[in-house]
Amino acid sequence: MDSFSLLCTGALIAGGLYWFVCVLGPAEQRGKRATDLSGGSISAEKVRENYKDYWSFFRRPKEIETADKVPDFVDTFYNLVTDIYEWGWGQSFHFSPSIPGKSHREATRLHEEMAVDLIQARPGDRILDVGCGVGGPMRAIAAHSGANVVGITINEYQVKRARLHNKKAGLDSLCEVVCGNFLRMPFPDNSFDGAYSIEATCHAPKLEEVYAEIFRVLKPGALYVSYEWVTTDRFRGDDPEHVEVIQGIERGDALPGLRSHADIAATARKVGFAVVKERDLAKPPAQPWWSRLKMGRIAYWRNHIVVTVLAALGIAPKGTVDVHDMLFKTADYLTRGGDSGIFSPMHMILCRKPHDKEDHTQP
Repeated sequence: MDSFSLLCTGALIAGGLYWFVCVLGPAEQRGKRATDLSGGSISAEKVRENYKDYWSFFRRPKEIETADKVPDFVDTFYNLVTDIYEWGWGQSFHFSPSIPGKSHREATRLHEEMAVDLIQARPGDRILDVGCGVGGPMRAIAAHSGANVVGITINEYQVKRARLHNKKAGLDSLCEVVCGNFLRMPFPDNSFDGAYSIEATCHAPKLEEVYAEIFRVLKPGALYVSYEWVTTDRFRGDDPEHVEVIQGIERGDALPGLRSHADIAATARKVGFAVVKERDLAKPPAQPWWSRLKMGRIAYWRNHIVVTVLAALGIAPKGTVDVHDMLFKTADYLTRGGDSGIFSPMHMILCRKPHDKEDHTQP
C-alpha cells in the first residue's frame, strides 16, 4: 500500500473514531462528551474503589435505612453516574411517558412543565426543586413559568454542572442551586411559594422525613407536587420474579427501598399536607415510559464499547466500565418493571400546606 493510501486510510479511521466517540451518542445538545467522562467529585484513580464501596452498602442493609448513612450512599452513587447519565440520557435524570409525534426531549419537557402547572407557579414566585440533579427540570420549569427556582442536591459535582448549564442557558438569574441534604434543608420556615420533586424523594430512607422538611419550608397555602417511584397494586411480594425486579431497581438506583403506592398519600397527610390529587401518570392512556430504554439497547452497546476503549486508554477512569454495566443491567430491571406493570416512576401526588386554621387531615 502506497503512502497516499495509508494516509487516506488513517484519516478515515481517525475520522470514524472521532465521530463514534465525540459526535454519536452524547445527549441533549452534546452537553457531555464521552472523552469528558469522570467520577464526579471522586478522583479518577478512586472511581473503582468507590464503586466497590457503593455495592458494600447493600451488604450492610441497616445502614441504608438510616438518615445519617444515606447521604454518603446517594452522594457516592451520583458521583459515579452523573457524567454517564448526562452523556447517554440527558440533563433531566427522570422518565416521562412517550408521546406520539413528540421526541423524547419534548416529552420530557412537557412532563416537567406539567409539574409546575400543577403547583400554579407564577412569575416571581420562589419555587423549590427537591433533588434537582444537574438542573434539567429546573431550567425547563423556570423558562416555562418565569418563577425563581431554587434547587437542592446532595452532590457537589451536580451543583457545579447545574450552575454551568444554567449560565449557558441564560437562566442563572432565575435558577439557584444549593448543595445540601433534603432531609435537613438550609432554608427558613415558610419561605417557598411552591415545591416539586421529580423522581428524587425515592432516595430518602423514610418518606415522612423529607415530606416533613418540604412542609416546613413551604408557605401556608402553597402547593407541592411529587412524582414518586413506587411498587403498584400488581406487585406481589411472594412472587420471586417480582422481588428480583424490584431489588434490581433498588440496587442500581441507590434506593433504600421502594415504597408501595398505597403509602404515599397517607405519609403526606401524616406530616400535615392536604392531598389535592393523586394519580399514577404511567397508567393508560399514557404511553410506555420505558420504551426509550428498549430503543436504547443498541446505543448502550455502542456506548459500552466507547467506555471500554476510553478506560483502556486511560482517558476515562478505571471503574467507569463497571458503572456503565451496572446501569445497563438496571435498565433491564426497569424495563421489566414497566412491562409487567409492577413498578411506576411517576406516581403523582399533589398536596397543599393548609393555613393554620384549616383541617390538616382533609382528604
